[in-house]
Amino acid sequence: MSEKVDTIFGKIIRREIPAEIVYEDNLCLAFRDVNPQAPVHVLIIPKEPIAQLSDAESKDHALIGHLLLTVKRVAEQLELAKGYRVVINTGEDGGQTVHHLHLHLLGGRQMQWPPG
Repeated sequence: MSEKVDTIFGKIIRREIPAEIVYEDNLCLAFRDVNPQAPVHVLIIPKEPIAQLSDAESKDHALIGHLLLTVKRVAEQLELAKGYRVVINTGEDGGQTVHHLHLHLLGGRQMQWPPG
């Protein structure tokens, strides 16, 4: 799925629909998930949409690294010093429901394994 399709995340980036934003910079946005799966559940999304991780290309390597470092920054901001989980769902079988790359930051409780 390489074509760019507008999603709910694009509308959040453009402030067309509200979200509880916890972090923003020129490349990405982090906001609380409306259907949290843990006490802390934040989504980190690039402002320039990539439909899914499997669509990322070598030109996107700096952005992907930035997203991961943003997870670290947001986890520190939200005081998740005891630990957290980062999840990237990719494709239908991976559980991806919004076709805009996003990282789930989950914390605030002990995570279980296997996750699903």
